[in-house]
Amino acid sequence: MANTATLSSKPRVLVSGGTGFVGKNLVRTLVDAGYVVTVLSRHADLHKDLASPPLLRVLGLPMNLDAHGPEPSAALVELLKGHVALINLVGILNEPRHNGEVFEQVHVGFTKQILTAAHQAGISRYLHMSALGADAINGSSVYLRSKGRAESWAHEFGASHGIAVTSFRPSVIFGPGDSFLSRFASLARLMPGIFPLACAQARFAPVYVGDVSKQFLEALNDPGRAGQHLDLCGPRDYALRDLVDYAARVSGHPRRILPLPDWVAQIQARVLELAPGQPFTRDNYASLQTPSVCAAGCARQPTRLEDIAPDYVGRSSS
Repeated sequence: MANTATLSSKPRVLVSGGTGFVGKNLVRTLVDAGYVVTVLSRHADLHKDLASPPLLRVLGLPMNLDAHGPEPSAALVELLKGHVALINLVGILNEPRHNGEVFEQVHVGFTKQILTAAHQAGISRYLHMSALGADAINGSSVYLRSKGRAESWAHEFGASHGIAVTSFRPSVIFGPGDSFLSRFASLARLMPGIFPLACAQARFAPVYVGDVSKQFLEALNDPGRAGQHLDLCGPRDYALRDLVDYAARVSGHPRRILPLPDWVAQIQARVLELAPGQPFTRDNYASLQTPSVCAAGCARQPTRLEDIAPDYVGRSSS
């Protein structure tokens, strides 16, 4: 256990969304780098195993996502005091009502409340998780438009309130515990020889979760990255069908990939968005119409999918 004098000299960072796949990796990276981390969670009791006091705390989230307007609670402002930076990883891929309301609450409303609270608490550094393709006006899906609005608002608010904002726009993120390659490997195990696949030509540049965490840490330590929107991609681009084929083979369940015509894919989305867990929705389909790849000349992250995936994809699908 760190002694009191040593602990008081360490910078404190608060992470919202720190109990998810990326968050768990990032908070470990931050603690290893010498930060004291507070993780905010709406379900703190379910994540006590993540805590490692006094260097890592998991606390309940004192706010109401259904509240209208950005004004935060006094309890949230008080909780944020004493931290040098706020990192916001909160996000969802699907919503229950398919009308954009929950995307707006979680992505835009939450960002407004917690960043306003950070300003009132005296925090001057903010790191924001967005997504490749996020665009408030031209995003191809409700998800991407809501992510774009949140990202734009954060930068505008930061510029006018003295908060240094950096946003990160990753392609799909892979690593142990992901819900991408692991999910396709599990589905392949259930398929009888043929894997019907919607949007088989959709493009991705998978980026390793460890590289994403490293970029957050470097930005946190580099004031020169304030104001930047950083695209994060792995070393190469893939079609979705190639990623699914790879996950199936590595997991020991090779399948023939059957690309579905667009009209069938859209029907599939209408049906599956009604299933438990919403494995595929019409908004997911719309998101896949935008290639999740970086522009030419963008600095690529180094870790190859093929160097990491075999160590966990097979285990997750068995």
